[in-house]
Amino acid sequence: MNMERPIRLLLCEDDPNLGSLLAQYLGAKGYEVELRADGRQGLEAYRKGGFDLLILDVMMPVKDGFTLAREIRAGDESTPIIFLTAKSMKQDTILGFQSGADDYLTKPFSMEELLLRVSAVLKRAKGAAGIKEVVREHLLGRFIFDTRKQVLRLDGGEERRLTTKESELLRLLCEHRNGLLPRADALKQVWGDDSYFNGRSMDVYIAKLRKYLKADPGVEILNVHGKGFRLVARGEGE
Repeated sequence: MNMERPIRLLLCEDDPNLGSLLAQYLGAKGYEVELRADGRQGLEAYRKGGFDLLILDVMMPVKDGFTLAREIRAGDESTPIIFLTAKSMKQDTILGFQSGADDYLTKPFSMEELLLRVSAVLKRAKGAAGIKEVVREHLLGRFIFDTRKQVLRLDGGEERRLTTKESELLRLLCEHRNGLLPRADALKQVWGDDSYFNGRSMDVYIAKLRKYLKADPGVEILNVHGKGFRLVARGEGE
């Protein structure tokens, strides 16, 4: 993230009063905010580039926030996304994380809480980017995991670019290879806290990593009931 310019936020909110209020508040706190009223306008603004964080209302006309996030994630797996929604059902929260969310804020919320969430997500994204510059490759059976490029490469040449959270979670698993990665430690290091909703989000990411590693049966992520996860894999990664 380039800190020599104002941090740019894309805010997609169909309620004109709330959208204007949020944009003014965040602008007063030093952020550069672009406000759009629906998902289609949001996608057009996003494609012009240069945003450090996206704040997407879920229930928008034309294109809802979940759909917009999935379309963005198809080509951009690193720009942080925060969802705003009036929904409070757990299944909606899980769907939000499956769509690529980094955080989820249920209406009504205070301006101060939004500001803290924005700051925390940006801080995690910046910290993860810094870690990528110093961690080396890990050998996982038929895979090579390049933490600097956030790429999982199969020995046949096939590559998969990971999201920041996927990369950080796999990095922690590699560092605890054949040992226990405590669930609470993973949550605090990758998500910032060990809340229930973050825990459900992490389970989604673990399932994704298992899917990515299916090409080599010798690489497994095992659940250790009530404690955490264990990565079992051939290769020392040295």
